[in-house]
Amino acid sequence: MPQTLAAPAHAELIIKKSRFICCVQPMSDRSAAQAVVQQLRAEHPGAAHVCWALLAGGQSAAVDDGEPGGTAGRPMLDVLRHQDLEGVLATVVRYFGGVKLGAGGLVRAYTDSVAQALLAAPKVKLEKWSALRCSVPYALEGTLRRELEAAQAELLDVQHGSVVVAHWRLPASRESALVARLQEIGQGRLAWLET
Repeated sequence: MPQTLAAPAHAELIIKKSRFICCVQPMSDRSAAQAVVQQLRAEHPGAAHVCWALLAGGQSAAVDDGEPGGTAGRPMLDVLRHQDLEGVLATVVRYFGGVKLGAGGLVRAYTDSVAQALLAAPKVKLEKWSALRCSVPYALEGTLRRELEAAQAELLDVQHGSVVVAHWRLPASRESALVARLQEIGQGRLAWLET
């Protein structure tokens, strides 16, 4: 099951006098990632490179920022993929130390930077959620609320009119069991509505 990060994590490596400052953090899309990279450039005006990799569905990216092609962004992205992450941005700010590392050395440096930061990163499982809505008579409102709580569903909205309309969400893996249980309890008095 894919995971994302609960909070940012950092690592810093010194390799042959070059300084690699890495941050991995949760990130939902490319425009937010680009804003973070721009902020890093402003914070580190003396840095030689600000390389980054974003793994976020169809908005993924790998940027070498002047390093030889394929030696920074792509290896960073591969580390994120290898750990089955989603919605994660990895950035590495490099201060050049005067010693060239070569293509293999650069790949190892950027890979190791991201791997070290991920060791300290708190991870959480990504789970698909389902949103559901139904109407019930007032007599079933308390029962409905108890069943939602037992299923650990998050009640989003309740409207009181001629009937009670409840809107909630829960992990998709628990949806079918809850729907079956509510159908049983409702005995035909529960109506499903579009969300």
